[in-house]
Amino acid sequence: MKTTTICFANNKGGSGKSTTCCNIGYELSKMGYKVLVLDGDMQMNLSLSLFGEDEVLQSAQNGNNIYTAITQGDDIEKYIKPTKYENLDAVLSSSLMSNIEFDLFSKWQREFILKNCLNNIKQSNKYDFILLDAPPTLGGWVMNMLCASDYLIIPVEASPWGLFGLANMFEFFATVNQINPEISLLGIAVTKVDTRKNYFKQTVDALQNTEGVHLFQNFVRTDSSIEWAQDASLPVAVYKPSARSAKEYKALTEEVVSLVNR
Repeated sequence: MKTTTICFANNKGGSGKSTTCCNIGYELSKMGYKVLVLDGDMQMNLSLSLFGEDEVLQSAQNGNNIYTAITQGDDIEKYIKPTKYENLDAVLSSSLMSNIEFDLFSKWQREFILKNCLNNIKQSNKYDFILLDAPPTLGGWVMNMLCASDYLIIPVEASPWGLFGLANMFEFFATVNQINPEISLLGIAVTKVDTRKNYFKQTVDALQNTEGVHLFQNFVRTDSSIEWAQDASLPVAVYKPSARSAKEYKALTEEVVSLVNR
């Protein structure tokens, strides 16, 4: 199996990108796949989902993070950090990622810097999956992440503002698609669902009527276990294996694998 790279992106904050990337990454590793997750967001939420705060801040300060790799054009392998979970490794982020747009601006072929940094690790087929957690923006860095990816998953929050800006995301993806024709939109994953509320049905109806867009059948409900797991720097299935959200992320991951392998 060749390495499959999936980017989790949405220009709207709070859509569940980092949570979905973390938990799908963990579930893939439990299925026996070798997985690398890469935190591309200055907020470092993905990093903090897998490592304690002291460890994340140490990586942010000592240069062992994605910001150093990108600004120096380094091979990403030098920055990989094993997690405590079998088959799951990570590249951590840094608050310096707030400068990344400025740093990329003057670079030659700036859309492909991350792709070049990942080139050796992808050619080695060391990992079955590389998962990229993008920040909630639509700029040169997110374009970099999409140009390095085979697939895009867009997490969407089931809320009145959940679909806000989604048209911009589609337009941005269409632009990236011209630069990276290999990338496909794998689908939209609905998160933070409360099935008792009307706007969940409205969100699903609107997405089902969006031409050419796959809507994942498995969605993730609002669950306090997710927040407690984040507070403990754990995937939800580690924090509480019996949690509803743990089972939902497992089902969503199985759906992702079936689509990638079809």
